[in-house]
Amino acid sequence: MYAPERQQAILRLARAEGRVDVLSLAGEFDVTAETVRRDLKALDRAGLVRRVHGGAIPAGKLDFEPDLSAREAAASDEKDRIARAAIDEVPAEGSVLLDAGSTTSRLAADLPVDATLTVVTHALPTAARLADHPGIELHIVGGRVRHRTRAAVDAWALRAYGEVNADVVFLATNGFSLEGGLTTPDLAEAAVKRAQVAAARRVVLLADSTKFGQEHFARFGDLTHVDLLITDTGLDAEDARAIEALGTEVKRV
Repeated sequence: MYAPERQQAILRLARAEGRVDVLSLAGEFDVTAETVRRDLKALDRAGLVRRVHGGAIPAGKLDFEPDLSAREAAASDEKDRIARAAIDEVPAEGSVLLDAGSTTSRLAADLPVDATLTVVTHALPTAARLADHPGIELHIVGGRVRHRTRAAVDAWALRAYGEVNADVVFLATNGFSLEGGLTTPDLAEAAVKRAQVAAARRVVLLADSTKFGQEHFARFGDLTHVDLLITDTGLDAEDARAIEALGTEVKRV
């Protein structure tokens, strides 16, 4: 396959899936990662994609938001490892806020049935996973439910989180970067995330490495607001050190 043909195929994949990554493309087209990076650079120069850490997204797609099933399937092994590592950050007793997200939902699934906690969440899938835990005092935050994320947003949700003072929040994000901070495509989702950060004494961000370097429309905080980032080893050591220089502990699993 000639380079222009491969680049057109890459562009079609990016538009269909919302994102492409270098290693998967190298395997798909049986070329080196460096060849894929040159292809992405050419597409970026042409204004057809925007390069992000580890891959690219279609141009004009800073507001792209995959649905819940697509997020659950993406980076599944990495998210499982992150969720298992996050268990160590759950207090033995106390209060926990769980954000809406595929990794935070995995954390909820991993909580022991005999856990003794107060849990507050605005995410319907997360609440459903915890409803049969007898030791968990579960509080569901209400509001308008966004179909794409199955999460409550708007004034009711913001008011509820404004009345909470929790030990720790396990936060999700669509993108995080040194310059762009923490971002998500939807302003209403961003407002709830911001309220969760303000409502907790400790902030633990659960984000797989494919989200590093991504910047979306709605910004809800900076990495300086995060006490601990749990991610996977796809985030290289140099980037981890740069994040830690901001005062955020980084755990790669």
